[in-house]
Amino acid sequence: MKHLSILVPDDRSGPNTVACIAGTYHAFTEANKYYGTLGKKPVFKMELVGLSKRSELVNGMLMIQPQASISTVKKTDLIIIPALSGEFLEKRFVDEKVSAWLRGQYKKGAEIASMCTGAYMLAATDLLNGKSCSVHWKSAESFHQLFPEVQLKIEKLITDEEGIYTNGGGYSFLNLLIYLIEKYYDRQTAIYCSKVLQVEIDRQTQSDFAIFSGQKKHGDDMIRKAQEYMEHNYDRKISVDELSKELAFGRRTFDRRFIKATGNTPAEYLQRLKIESAKKALESTPKTVNEIMYEVGYSDAKAFREVFRKITGISPLAYKNKYNREAAELQFMHDAN
Repeated sequence: MKHLSILVPDDRSGPNTVACIAGTYHAFTEANKYYGTLGKKPVFKMELVGLSKRSELVNGMLMIQPQASISTVKKTDLIIIPALSGEFLEKRFVDEKVSAWLRGQYKKGAEIASMCTGAYMLAATDLLNGKSCSVHWKSAESFHQLFPEVQLKIEKLITDEEGIYTNGGGYSFLNLLIYLIEKYYDRQTAIYCSKVLQVEIDRQTQSDFAIFSGQKKHGDDMIRKAQEYMEHNYDRKISVDELSKELAFGRRTFDRRFIKATGNTPAEYLQRLKIESAKKALESTPKTVNEIMYEVGYSDAKAFREVFRKITGISPLAYKNKYNREAAELQFMHDAN
């Protein structure tokens, strides 16, 4: 039987930490039970592990008592790092004993999965350097600043690379659990657990949930000036070449500094500003997709749809029907007739 270690953090723990820990225990318990109905032995023995004998969570309202200290866990097969709460201002917020244990277990062959902001703890071990990583879209800016060596894939719901898994924000950790159950058990068990937990299986993206606000905490005043210009004029035709000349940059220098500061090329940043504005209009107004397209500076409907789908994962019309209640009701009435 494999060993599953669910890490219980000492601090920085909020409601989502409790949900991740309890959700993991619930999901794998269901998987083991279902496996038993198929005449198969349980895959995992689960254990809550930590540094302390107990951890107080949610401002002391709840307490979790780990079953074992990480110092006593010499070999495990899968480690779950739950979401964390708090300010992540430097890499040293992670206890070195935890980091050393995670690195050591990975070296011995353990796989590691982080949930939401648990990626900060995982990245602090340097195990994510050069690898893909997803995290809550609200954390993308600070995460990029703290861990520039990590290839942040904010549009991805789940990343899977060299035995390391990460997932996006909120309660999407449930999708990661279904993904892991399919890997360690089988497809049939994953489908069963998705139905019991009522979690959509095979969800791939968190893009339509993300709200783009732009990376501004980078200290490059000239790039911030370019961002502000774009934000006030995104509905007009902006030439990146002319903007770079206006700021006395060569185009290559401008692109390089812009990417370093924001994580996007100037053209990508402008696209995201346009699409974010379009999303807000689709959510809250009765305007047609074409009307909104023109308002945000697009004249080619095909190009607009392609960029919108690339950034959000769905079409403009599907987005409107999903988030605009009035539009959804009209679509329902149309389908009913």
